[in-house]
Amino acid sequence: MEGLHAERQRPSWDEYFMMMARDVIAQRATCLRRQVGAVIVRNKRILTTGYNGSPPGMPHCTEVGCWIVDGHCIRTIHAEQNAIVQAALHGVSTEGATIYVSAAPCVNCAKLIIAAGMVRVVYAEKYTDSLGEQMLQMAGIELSYLESSSPAP
Repeated sequence: MEGLHAERQRPSWDEYFMMMARDVIAQRATCLRRQVGAVIVRNKRILTTGYNGSPPGMPHCTEVGCWIVDGHCIRTIHAEQNAIVQAALHGVSTEGATIYVSAAPCVNCAKLIIAAGMVRVVYAEKYTDSLGEQMLQMAGIELSYLESSSPAP
């Protein structure tokens, strides 16, 4: 009976949503170069999710390989972009929301996050450059780097 009452470390809300982005949603990514997941949340409720992959009806990197231009795969839509598109397709407002992303947004995704009215970005890995972070900071978006996204044992 004693084991039933043992305390366990529950993940914080940030850890919880980041685990979903990283450990569940990113696993659906179809780009061979990088697997990224995103979760858009407001009031501790998931609004939409996205992962990096090709537009609907187009071949995936896993099928035909990556299309690399200037060191980036241009075949795929980024996870943040897919999550925002899902919100648009289904009439879900992202105003005032937080986006959890397994990797920091690039500058183009940062611009979309700003335009979509989100107020906070939580990310677990740095991006190849910091332009996205700089853009978000200039727009007054709260940035949180969640270095360790796993709860303590």
